[in-house]
Order: sequence, then structure tokens, then C-alpha cells
Amino acid sequence: MQATVAERSLEYAQSRPEGTVLGARELLHLGARPAVDQALKRLAGKNELLKLYRGAYVRPVETKFGRRAPEPAKVVESIRRTQAETVVPHGASEAHALGLTTQVPTRIVYLTSGKSRTLTLGAQVIKMKHAPRWMLMASPGGAGRVVRALEWLGERRASAALMSLKQTLPLSQVQELVMVRPALPSWLAKSIGEALVAHG
Repeated sequence: MQATVAERSLEYAQSRPEGTVLGARELLHLGARPAVDQALKRLAGKNELLKLYRGAYVRPVETKFGRRAPEPAKVVESIRRTQAETVVPHGASEAHALGLTTQVPTRIVYLTSGKSRTLTLGAQVIKMKHAPRWMLMASPGGAGRVVRALEWLGERRASAALMSLKQTLPLSQVQELVMVRPALPSWLAKSIGEALVAHG
């Protein structure tokens, strides 16, 4: 007996790595669009797939303790690859990682070149927020991380943060920060210039 579109869709989902995001377009080789849409809805209704947001699904991970949602980072990485988006951590996470704040982010937030959306992964909620290009800088020397952290800290706290970073960042990163000023908002370019150029 021939397998149904839903059965073949589930089989395909099970063959993909953890966190792979699936939509109807990835499954059109299994059937016509209406049949694929119906199959995805049916599988989500039976908890064989988790609905992330409209039109996007992900397979739960089977463990000896039962099913769990896939790791958020793997889901976000799948979106980055399949949607050809630039996706980077939020400024609050970058500031914490750089030691500029002791405040641990309580929400999982990423910045993206794509549209803003909320992903539901079981009990976890992940926000993906559309951001301008200058905030999505994925620079080889790591200046993008600093830019995002400074933007999150804001104009009032940026100068003190830069003076602190000047002592801890490698010289190559400081130089890269100085070089990317033309791409940044005026207040940020000015803060970097005053902290890293004017004071030598």
C-alpha cells in the first residue's frame, strides 16, 4: 500500500538533523501543495511536528524521557541557512558576553535581516526581530558584537563601556570598530571616535 503524503512528510522530517525547519516548499516533491499543507497540519495536530509560526514546522526530538523541543540555536541556524537571512545575537546577549553588564537576558532574542517573528518551541518562546544592516554586521574581527552591545546599552552608557572595552579588546578589534564608524548612527560613531580616536 502506498504511503500517504503525511507519512512520507514525517519520514522526511525524521531524516533531517535536529532543528531543521520545514515548510510546504521543502515537501513539494512528496505531493501537491494542498496535500502537503494538509499533511503538515495533520502532523502538527498529532504532535508529530511542532508549529513554529505560520507555515513553519519542526520535528520534536525523541529521548528516553520522552519528546522535547529541539535546541533553539539549531532552529535559528536552520532558518538562517534555508531563508538566506543574516541572524545574529541580540545586543543584550552581546553586552553580557563582553562583560559590559551582569544582567543575564531572560528572553531568547535574535536580530535578523528577515521579517520579525515569534517562534514557539514547546514552552520556550524565541523572538526574531528585524534589524537594520549596521546592527547585523558579522565582521571577521568581532566589531559587530561590540556595535550591537553598544546600541543596546544606549548613548548614555556607551562612552563608559567603550573606555572599559579599550582595555580588554585586542587592538585589531579596536581598529575595526574605528573603521566601521561611517556605517553607524551619528551618536554611536561619535562615541567610538571620542573614546578610541580622540584619546589615542
